[in-house]
Amino acid sequence: MKNNLPLLHTWRWFGPQDAVSLAEIRQAGVSGVVTALHHIPCGEVWSVEEIQHRKNVIEEAGLRWTVVESVNVHESIKTDSSERDAYIDKYKQTLQNLASCHIHTVCYNFMPVLDWTRTHLAFALEDGATALRYEAAALAAFDLLILQRAGAAQAYTEKEKEAAQAYLHSLSTQEKDTLQQTIMAGLPGTDEVFTLEEFRKYLSVYQHIDPRQLKENLAYFLRQIIPIAEACEMLMCIHPDDPPFPILGLPRVVCHEQDLQDILEMVP
Repeated sequence: MKNNLPLLHTWRWFGPQDAVSLAEIRQAGVSGVVTALHHIPCGEVWSVEEIQHRKNVIEEAGLRWTVVESVNVHESIKTDSSERDAYIDKYKQTLQNLASCHIHTVCYNFMPVLDWTRTHLAFALEDGATALRYEAAALAAFDLLILQRAGAAQAYTEKEKEAAQAYLHSLSTQEKDTLQQTIMAGLPGTDEVFTLEEFRKYLSVYQHIDPRQLKENLAYFLRQIIPIAEACEMLMCIHPDDPPFPILGLPRVVCHEQDLQDILEMVP
């Protein structure tokens, strides 16, 4: 079947708590928003009532909810824990509920512990605007000197370690706290921020999960959900690992062209 999808101008919106309002988004000239029900805990079912309520809010502002980013995948699915089938069943139900509300494009990712990672959420540009930023020395400073992750020293060159030391030395106490909170923030759109102890605990779960095993866990997930997605005409869009290389000792499975080919072949 050939899909002829129109190109729509859309804007990412993090929901009612977003500092940018739907009226401001519409003023920018877009026709739709990309959003998610961030207030529902990761892994729990999005009810038809909750989906429809958010859709109504968006449509009353003169916009369309065109893409979900993201229906997040519970950690038990990524780690092959005993609860994964129960959470996959909840994921299937969410897809069916979204389709019943005429929303047919879902973004998801299979990044362990964290979603996309940045070292700055409001980096000041020369023109006064702010932007997201990823800085390698900042991530290394957090990993080596704040988190003090076991095995981190082996992951960096001497030059990278020196850059990390210099970077951390340049920060004030408040800037160090901001860096820690930025990297350890949970999922985009949520208020969850891990403590150092919680973060180390989450990372430790992946000590014995390599990229091959993580990719097998992704394959298991896809074999369960893709038939459901097909049945309700849902397009599933996996987000590349961001950044597209290993960080904090975590495995990655969506970094390279071959990774994408493998994913497409998992469930023809």
